[in-house]
Amino acid sequence: MELLNDMALFVEVGRTLSFRRAAENLGLPSSTVSRRIGALEKAIGLRLLHRTTRKVELTEAGQLYHARCRRIVEEARLAHEQLGEMQAQPSGKLRASLPVDFATLYLAPLIAEFAALYPGIRFDFDLTPRRVDLVSEPFDVAIRMGELQDSNLIARLLARLSVQAYASPRYLQRAGEPQHPVDLSRHECLGFSTSGKWLLHRAGEEVEVAVGGRFQVNSVGMFQRLATLDLGVVLLPAEIVADDLAAGRLRRVLADWQGRATPVYAFTETRLLPAKTQRFIEFLQQRLGRE
Repeated sequence: MELLNDMALFVEVGRTLSFRRAAENLGLPSSTVSRRIGALEKAIGLRLLHRTTRKVELTEAGQLYHARCRRIVEEARLAHEQLGEMQAQPSGKLRASLPVDFATLYLAPLIAEFAALYPGIRFDFDLTPRRVDLVSEPFDVAIRMGELQDSNLIARLLARLSVQAYASPRYLQRAGEPQHPVDLSRHECLGFSTSGKWLLHRAGEEVEVAVGGRFQVNSVGMFQRLATLDLGVVLLPAEIVADDLAAGRLRRVLADWQGRATPVYAFTETRLLPAKTQRFIEFLQQRLGRE
C-alpha cells in the first residue's frame, strides 16, 4: 500500500510538474512529497524527475513510469469507488468541458435534470470551443459536436442531431422562400462553412450548393440570433432552434431536405471511468436519443 501511495504522489507531481501544487492538491507538506518521491527514486534506482530552482520536468524514465503509474492509481481509485457505490450514490466533483452554444442552448436543462437525480455530485463546467487536453488538464469528460478528429482519446457517440434549414417569417416575406436547395445561392446564408458549401439531401437525392452572405460566424448562438433578426437562412439541428420555432421567430424552409447530421461525442482519456462520469455519459446518451 505504501508503494501505491508513493506512486499516487508521483502521478500528481508528474501531472502538475510542481511539488508545491501537488502538495496543495493532496493536502500534504511539500517537504513530505519531495522526501517520498526521493525515496521512490532510490528504491527504483532511476532518476524520475529533473529538479531545478525554477521548474520540475520528467526524465525519459519518469515519462514511462508516469504513464504506467497513472493507470494503476486510477484503477485502484475506481476499485474503491465502485465498492462504495454499493452503499451510496455517485458523488464528487464532475469536471466537464462543454461546447459553448450547445451547452447554453440545449444541454443546460438536461444538466439540471441530471443534477436533481444525483445530489451528491458537484459540477465544474468549462465552456470553450477549443480542443482540450484530457491528459494534462483536469477534465473528466469533454463533450464535442462534429466529426471525429484523429485522437488517442476514447470517443462515445451520444447522438446524431438532425439538421434542417430555417429562416424568420419576415426574412422570407422580404426575400422569398427557397423551393429547392439551389435557390439558397441567391439567399443570405448565415454561419456558412469556410468551404462555402452546404450539402442537403432527401430520399435518393443529394445536392451540394454554394452559399454565402454578409455574415460568416463561428458561434451557433450568434448566427441563430441573427436569423431571428431577419438576416438570413441558417442550417441547424432541430434541438437547437426548438424554442425559436415554438415562439414563431423561425420557420423551417425546404421541408423535405436535411443537412448532414451533426454527431455529438463524449471524450474521455480512459475507459476506466468513475461513477459520476459514467452516469453523466449514460444520461446524455439516453436523453439525446441514443440508447
